[in-house]
Amino acid sequence: MNTAFEPYRRLLRLPGVTPVVILGLLTRIPATATGLTITLHVVQTLGLSWAQAGVAGTASTVGMAIGSPLLGRIVDRRGTRSVVAVTSLVQLVFWVSAPMLPYEVLVGAAFVAGLLMLPVFGLIRQCMAAMVPKDQHRTGFALDSMCVELSYMIGPAVGAAAVSAVSSAVAMRAVGIGLALAGLALFVLNPPTRSAEELAAGPGEKVPIRRWLSPRVLTIFGVTSALTFVLTATDLAIVATLEHAGDAAWIGLVIGVWCFASLVGGFVYGLLPRGFSPLVMIGGLCALTIPVGLVGGGWWWLIPALIPGGLLCAPSLSTTVDYVNKSVPASARGESMGLHGTFLTIGVSSAGPVAGLIIDGWGPGWAFAGAGAIGLLAVLIAVPFWRMPVRVKEPVKVLA
Repeated sequence: MNTAFEPYRRLLRLPGVTPVVILGLLTRIPATATGLTITLHVVQTLGLSWAQAGVAGTASTVGMAIGSPLLGRIVDRRGTRSVVAVTSLVQLVFWVSAPMLPYEVLVGAAFVAGLLMLPVFGLIRQCMAAMVPKDQHRTGFALDSMCVELSYMIGPAVGAAAVSAVSSAVAMRAVGIGLALAGLALFVLNPPTRSAEELAAGPGEKVPIRRWLSPRVLTIFGVTSALTFVLTATDLAIVATLEHAGDAAWIGLVIGVWCFASLVGGFVYGLLPRGFSPLVMIGGLCALTIPVGLVGGGWWWLIPALIPGGLLCAPSLSTTVDYVNKSVPASARGESMGLHGTFLTIGVSSAGPVAGLIIDGWGPGWAFAGAGAIGLLAVLIAVPFWRMPVRVKEPVKVLA
């Protein structure tokens, strides 16, 4: 048993890694609570429709999709602290003042706040890639994916509980303070975004995006969107299925077990001697999602039906991060991780309307099959591009 855990022990014994892992978990909790908190504020406090709440959430999401790679590029060129300082201040101002804003102003402000969102997801992954030796990257990214899973299990639940127990204003200000504290911790710790070997090699190359955004990297980004599309649609399908069956009280348990399966899968994946292609992992997850809603029954059947696909959730995410990191130069790591975050966001934001149409038209059970089939089709379309030979490009001259 002790030998089985040795890869994680070796990882956490590396200088500075344990604080970054803990910080990655804690700083993402307020970040994962943002979407649900603003949605509940619009519906419950402002008394507006769910559609209007969706517009506010979409404004924030679009802002994050645009801002993520731009902030990553600034991190590549100017370091962590300048980005963290500005984005932390913006988040604090927005979330403290948001409860007082009329709806129209709130939508515009949510877009700006999304554009300048504290980049805790991509930044932590960038630091992990810099601090961990290449032969331990898979274990490091698997551990990071488990931390993301835990954050999503805690953040939205705490945000919803705060809105219900106190008020949306208190919850929104708590999110702002949490993000500001997260930024302060990142500013003080200032984890490296380039390894010691990369720093010793001298100034990083300013590599134009056209030199590293190859068909294979674009393929990884595309299947990353397919992954989060399927996961988000599955989440919505679980809620709709249980509400339709009159088992809404079991929603928390079912989603909790599904997330726990993801944690188990991520943990095991980090122990394996070799990784797998992201297309294989994500294709398997999509295929295992298709039959979930077609077997019939109550909440008690939904749990075992979700577990096989759930075991591949965290591993699938970690393998996309690993392949992006391997496929780009170190000097473009922040921008590439930012683009990875953008495609994650695209998958999340597109799942809602598609899953909603399937649920309304054919019933919640078919949302699992539809989402899985769409995701699997995307993976199959990606296969020829994944197999394209990687062309070796001329070295990029270091710009003064």
